[in-house]
Amino acid sequence: MRVSYKRITSLLALLVVLSISLSVVDVQASTSSDGNHFTYIYDCWGYDRESPDAYSVTRTITGADFECGNFKDPEGLYVNGQYMYVADSGNNRILEFTYINDKFEFIKEISKFQYNGKEESLKTPQDVYVNDDGDYYIADTGNFRIVHLDKNLNVVKIITKPEDETVSSSENFIPQKLVVDSSKRIFCQAQNVNKGFMEFADDGSFTGYVGASKVTYNFFQYLWKLVATKEQRERMALFVPTEYSNLCLDSEGFIYATIAAIGEDVTIENAQPIRKLNAKGTDILVRNGYEEPYGDLRYTPDGEMKGPSKFVDITCLDNDVYYALDNTRGRVFAYDFQGNMLYAFGGHGYKAGYFINAVALEDLGDTLCVLDANLGSITQFSLTDYGTLINQGLSQYKVGDYDGSASTWRKVLKHNGNYDQAYIGIGRSELRQKHYAEAMKYFKIKLDSTNYSKAYKLYRKEWFESNILYILAIIVLLVLIGFGRGFIVKARKEVERG
Repeated sequence: MRVSYKRITSLLALLVVLSISLSVVDVQASTSSDGNHFTYIYDCWGYDRESPDAYSVTRTITGADFECGNFKDPEGLYVNGQYMYVADSGNNRILEFTYINDKFEFIKEISKFQYNGKEESLKTPQDVYVNDDGDYYIADTGNFRIVHLDKNLNVVKIITKPEDETVSSSENFIPQKLVVDSSKRIFCQAQNVNKGFMEFADDGSFTGYVGASKVTYNFFQYLWKLVATKEQRERMALFVPTEYSNLCLDSEGFIYATIAAIGEDVTIENAQPIRKLNAKGTDILVRNGYEEPYGDLRYTPDGEMKGPSKFVDITCLDNDVYYALDNTRGRVFAYDFQGNMLYAFGGHGYKAGYFINAVALEDLGDTLCVLDANLGSITQFSLTDYGTLINQGLSQYKVGDYDGSASTWRKVLKHNGNYDQAYIGIGRSELRQKHYAEAMKYFKIKLDSTNYSKAYKLYRKEWFESNILYILAIIVLLVLIGFGRGFIVKARKEVERG
């Protein structure tokens, strides 16, 4: 009889384990299918938290989907309005597409052009920029030049290595990334150049560098520099971590730039891998978030995906939200105009929305496009309702619709009750509307000490101004009470003496 009881107990235990296992499998299957693990955020304590998806995969396209054929090691991606351009480096060409009514169409291929009466060919072009006039600016990397063509593919100018004493005579001119501002100045990121972006005027003349960081030395480096020869000092400059990886222009003409190479003697915290440069090349990026915008807060020092985030591209929206592409782990990081991380998504792998070698990022309407060099593919992401509300709340705040912004952030909280930026967004909107006590409440919830202090200071000032008459009345009353008490004590003493 004892054996039968044991068997029954064992069978019951086995059934319980199997039922739990099946339920776990069902839960995992449901969560993986709806993509809840695709996006994450960092909370006020610095821990990563799962988040609803701000973007979802719309489609993945390759060159094989069009008559142009497969991409080969593509390195550059650029969007202007409804036009998308791919620098198909391995095939030595630039490809032009249109995106109309949610449909991509191939327009043309640029691989050759006429120059000085003979045919010239592109060689491993790594980037392309097309302005509103339809002019093409191509980083013809393999030919060590920048090619400027008009909309009819006639050569306007070709820029080669500048004849300037600040340009190393021992290095080739290797343009990799470029943008052109409204004044038709060309800003170029060139390989092995750590003095900033190379700037060229409209006529192609070299005008200098933009965005170089100040050279800093420790005490021993400073002593060595005092006694070093000229050649040794020049070699010391090579260790300055200012070699940019990519750049883009925002709607106001400011340059957003990324730095991918972080030296061993420079921590990710002070390297400032994302920068916003004004006309003087000064970094004016606002960094008021819990942490500065440098990607993942935690990472492993070993393995295939070791080290900090390595940003290789950046793009920004009209509401000053900017997206940085991390090549290390294939992730896209979104930040608002205050430097707060909004969300991160993506990953390394062959799953939809993941990448093997993500190299370029562009915004196309309300979508994002990420180029994978190894897979030769472009993944298009579309905003979800959750992501749309986040962008809407930020846009409303930027244009001064603070009440509408607060209302939108409350809708965001219905999707994600732990979303820090929604609380902070409501607090900022309340602060702008001079609802200081209400703003303090939301800032306190998410430990935003900076904004809380600002709201508290204004609340204290407002309270003091509103109650100044009462405060003065109490002071006068206390003074009168003091005088009255003294008079009574004095009179009582005189009566006692009399």
